[in-house]
Amino acid sequence: MGLTCGEEVFDAIVEVVGLGPYGHGDLAFWYAIGEEETVLVGDGDWVGVVEGEIKDLQITTDSRPMILFEKFGFTHFGHVTVSVSEVSVTSSRSRPDPSRLGFFLLSEESLIQVILEMEQNPNFCVLDSHYITPLFTFRDLSPPPQTSFNNSYPVSVPNEYSLFFANCAPESQVTMAVLTETYNLENGVKDFLPAGQTQLPALFFLFSLSYFAFLGFWIYICHTNKLSLHRIHLLMAGLILMKALNLICAAEDKHYVKVTGTPHGWDVLFYIFQSLRVVLLFTVIVLIGTGWSFLKPFLQEKEKKVLMIVIPLQVTANVASAVIGETGPFIKDWVTWNQLFLLVDVVCCCAIIFPIVWSIRSLRETSKTDGKAARNLAKLTLFRQFYIVVIGYLYFTRIVVFALRTIAAYKYQWVSNAAEEIVSLAFYLVIFYMFRPVERNEYFVIDDGEEEAAQVALRDEEFEL
Repeated sequence: MGLTCGEEVFDAIVEVVGLGPYGHGDLAFWYAIGEEETVLVGDGDWVGVVEGEIKDLQITTDSRPMILFEKFGFTHFGHVTVSVSEVSVTSSRSRPDPSRLGFFLLSEESLIQVILEMEQNPNFCVLDSHYITPLFTFRDLSPPPQTSFNNSYPVSVPNEYSLFFANCAPESQVTMAVLTETYNLENGVKDFLPAGQTQLPALFFLFSLSYFAFLGFWIYICHTNKLSLHRIHLLMAGLILMKALNLICAAEDKHYVKVTGTPHGWDVLFYIFQSLRVVLLFTVIVLIGTGWSFLKPFLQEKEKKVLMIVIPLQVTANVASAVIGETGPFIKDWVTWNQLFLLVDVVCCCAIIFPIVWSIRSLRETSKTDGKAARNLAKLTLFRQFYIVVIGYLYFTRIVVFALRTIAAYKYQWVSNAAEEIVSLAFYLVIFYMFRPVERNEYFVIDDGEEEAAQVALRDEEFEL
């Protein structure tokens, strides 16, 4: 026996809303769905459900009972405009009832009630729910051949809403062009960013200035310590530059979306610099973990293999993030792209840890034979601290930031972005300080007393991870 209409809609909500890209949601929402809504990009950037932009979309021969178009945080002066044209509905059964197909808004608080209604009645159509905010059905379309509709709706109750299309007509397929606009009015001016993201342009711009200042200081450090300069330090400078450019493009992207509803091409630059920055970040972590250029001038075969795995995977992850960010859950393969991104990110996070562990073990073995106990102890301490910092950074950007986005009210989603950028900046500062080009690094300043103490420490301390 096939699924009933209500069961199909229920499954669609679980699939479409349960995974989602910039993503948000409260704890009850996650408990009801039982899935993650947010995925990560690179060193902690979040990709979420398409929000706030003016979107011109094409749905072709789509039989899904539920399509999520976007999520948006509205103030008291919110508006949503939906325009559909070139509408066509085909069915293997009799002509579908146009009142069984339509658009509506659904708050996250009401989502649980809708799910309960569907569980109680397998034949339930979400368009009949008292917990949704209906916009229009296909009954309101202009008569053929126009088959179009255009209207704007005020949202007077502030909340975060999802814009859905529901198809409760069994075995029917829909083709249509959809244009959506979601915005809040601030002093009569349209703001196309959700209520919790209006601060992001200024936030990203301030952090981009911080990284440009950081880059200038790093260049100064490298210039004044030329004798201790290694190739890894030049890659680290490139990483800071890419991070700064990535943030300035993110700021411009959000600014133009906020003002006009479209990014005006800044999204392309954002994805370019994001790709370069993420690949450089993972490369720098792997190379530092191997001790390349400042401990040894070459890479071992297994270390090369790690880079050969991480770099292509990161390219794949960036392609997936671009598809997720520039499309949305209305495309049929959107969930697959999310799953691909999550898988690649987990693999990369695991892969970059191995070179650090290998270096710690190698230094431990070397310390038993070369007679340089203090120097080896300093190196072991340095790499152990590096290991802890990397693990802490990955944990915060992939777990703690996710938790912040989950528990924060929709008006304060920018707080999680601020926390993420603060921790990212702290991570860069700590790593760059640990491996800065200094002629007499404090880790390697040794006297006879320290040499003897180091020998004892190396005998007693196994430096287990």
